[in-house]
Amino acid sequence: MLSTRTTLAQFLIVEARRHENSTGEFNSLILDVALACKTIARQVSYGALAGLHGAVGQTNVQGEQQQKLDVLANDAFLRATEWGGHIAGIVSEELDEPYEIPAAYPKGKYLLLFDPLDGSSNIDVNVSVGSIFSVLRAPSPGVGASYDDFLQPGSQQVAAGYAIYGPTTMLVLTVGRGVHGFTLDQTVGEFFLTHPDLRIPEQTAEFAINHSNRRFWEPAVRRYVDECLEGRQGPRDKDFNMRWIAALVAEAHRILTRGGVFLYPKDSKDPARAGRLRLLYEANPVGFVIEQAGGWASTGRERVLDVQPSEIHQRIAFVFGAREEVERIERYHAEHYDEPEDADLDLPLYASRGLFRASR
Repeated sequence: MLSTRTTLAQFLIVEARRHENSTGEFNSLILDVALACKTIARQVSYGALAGLHGAVGQTNVQGEQQQKLDVLANDAFLRATEWGGHIAGIVSEELDEPYEIPAAYPKGKYLLLFDPLDGSSNIDVNVSVGSIFSVLRAPSPGVGASYDDFLQPGSQQVAAGYAIYGPTTMLVLTVGRGVHGFTLDQTVGEFFLTHPDLRIPEQTAEFAINHSNRRFWEPAVRRYVDECLEGRQGPRDKDFNMRWIAALVAEAHRILTRGGVFLYPKDSKDPARAGRLRLLYEANPVGFVIEQAGGWASTGRERVLDVQPSEIHQRIAFVFGAREEVERIERYHAEHYDEPEDADLDLPLYASRGLFRASR
């Protein structure tokens, strides 16, 4: 039985006892990830005092300006996890190709994928940032992983989670048996279980989207957002609040703790992209956490955890949160699937049409 001051290590030991063949490798890997997050939390907290704000003058594989803390966070993850013999390979947002475990270190039976510092563009304005991670089984344990080994759908994840560096540092984790939140006690350097069995409320009156991109949205997304904004006078018959932090971890944490729905949809701003967020180390781990908390995660058209990846830095549309809202968006996409992207949803035809009214 877990006490009221349960450490992350104690929690993992209890979980391991549920599995007869547990070797301890998995627990050690998660604790290594937690160590990386503690290191990053310390670096983030120093910020400008240690000269850690600002860019380093180069871009990553995403074409994004790397911040100093991006590089340090990536290094913290590599140094904390590569040596233990628990993983066969690593994928990071900051690295063009999979990271090969050095020959001097043994290879394990897991794969680790991560975004070492999500939301780093917010560092200079002191908004919460975070780290996201995903754990998969290595198809060939004990040897270095190949590129294709990482191309597994999110449904194959063994564990996933994120750390959020805000007023407190929290580690949110799922190992496939619910979602649990651990808060870092800075005085002893330990994560303690403070938020057991997190659940997303089934209903909500909040949504998060970057409304400045409205002109690029597909018809289904415009319809959903417009109906929310119509409030009590519209088909939803209730008022909604709109949020936008522009940091995936912060958005996910708010929805996990308070409810809501998040949309970063496919749009026509860059038609070559299927979306903005990365599938393997952003959408999949967040999607796994959200589903384990009773929510739903989708591309807008299908379950995100069922998507078969084609490359390690693949981008995808991402909608997650309260299950009823995400499923509503999926239904809207199904109804509008064949309509042109520039369909005018302000026409009376659309304005008078609610979810349960007869379609054309």
